[in-house]
Amino acid sequence: MAEWIGKERRARRCYGFDEIALVPGNITCDTEGVDSSWNFSGKKFNIPIIAAAMDGVVDVTFAVEMSRLGGIAVLNLDGVQTRYDKPNEILAEIAEAKPKEATNLIQKVYTAPIKENLISKRVSEIKAKGGFACVSCIPKNAERFASLAEEAGVDAFVVQSTVTTRAHMSSKYKPLDLSKFCRERNIPVMIGNCVTYDVTLDLLETGCSGLLIGVGPGAACTTRGVLGIGVPQVTATVDAATARDFYYQKTGRYVPIITDGGMRTGGDVCKAFACGADAVMIGSSLARAKEAPGKGFHWGMATSHSNLPRGTRVEVGISGTLEQILFGPAVVDDGSQNLMGALATSMGCLGVSSIKEMHFVEIIIAPSIQTEGKIFQVVQRVGMGK
Repeated sequence: MAEWIGKERRARRCYGFDEIALVPGNITCDTEGVDSSWNFSGKKFNIPIIAAAMDGVVDVTFAVEMSRLGGIAVLNLDGVQTRYDKPNEILAEIAEAKPKEATNLIQKVYTAPIKENLISKRVSEIKAKGGFACVSCIPKNAERFASLAEEAGVDAFVVQSTVTTRAHMSSKYKPLDLSKFCRERNIPVMIGNCVTYDVTLDLLETGCSGLLIGVGPGAACTTRGVLGIGVPQVTATVDAATARDFYYQKTGRYVPIITDGGMRTGGDVCKAFACGADAVMIGSSLARAKEAPGKGFHWGMATSHSNLPRGTRVEVGISGTLEQILFGPAVVDDGSQNLMGALATSMGCLGVSSIKEMHFVEIIIAPSIQTEGKIFQVVQRVGMGK
């Protein structure tokens, strides 16, 4: 699979969503009969979409609405929701900042200390309104924050960093023992992020209930530019899915993988499932919802890093309600609304009736899939030409 890139050095060719297409099957089926639900730790969710733990996407109100619609939204315990009693004032300040000032402002805002009482408060607020409470933090804070969140009745916990491995070396602090952490929790734990077969297999051994796949593909993430690391999402998802299936055959325990980032349209979401994802995590597309706290702005989780930001603030605009983005009716022509309708229609055209059946559809390498016959759209900057 590898190609020569120089004398005695080879590199593997990897693929992103824009480079592949899904091939219709030998049969088609009624979109009304397809089942696009997924299971996370024994609980069924009708929407296989998770809202990313980013401050411009998820707050208490958004998490409750996402739950009502049948999905999961992850609240960031390292963000403004736990640093400020009135986070909406800070979010408004970030949204109103000029582009050149945004990163410095975000760095300043995130220097405020985390108030541990707000961890319990935010979880309790979600639960009181009938929402599924899922929260996230970096490994450094995981043990303390998880205990507080569990006491408040949290439903699931995410341990997330730019790159996560089971073995982390440090001479300055004691790394989080992921296996011990998962074993001691009374709630399902999701871990992220990784992009390779070997690391996926290793992380599955921790006893986690889900794995996030993706390094650097997000709309507001600059990790690939700043650090030069990452694997395109098609290849990353396929490799991780292969590891998941091998682990299942070996142990009988099926752990879902979640493709995290890099999806702009319904077509991208469909391709992620075809590559083996059980669910997807989305940030920028959901940041465009009226309910999103960023009010049309979206920024990366590592934008606030004091020495080396690996994210930026981007203006995504507001395109409609969360329900409209997920279920339509779509009023835009670029595939960013009615994501669930797009998934159901794609499944019908592919002749599959479940997410697991999506894993076996034919995928082709098709670099012209975005441009073939689309000259008028490109020239007029509409539809797929935007």
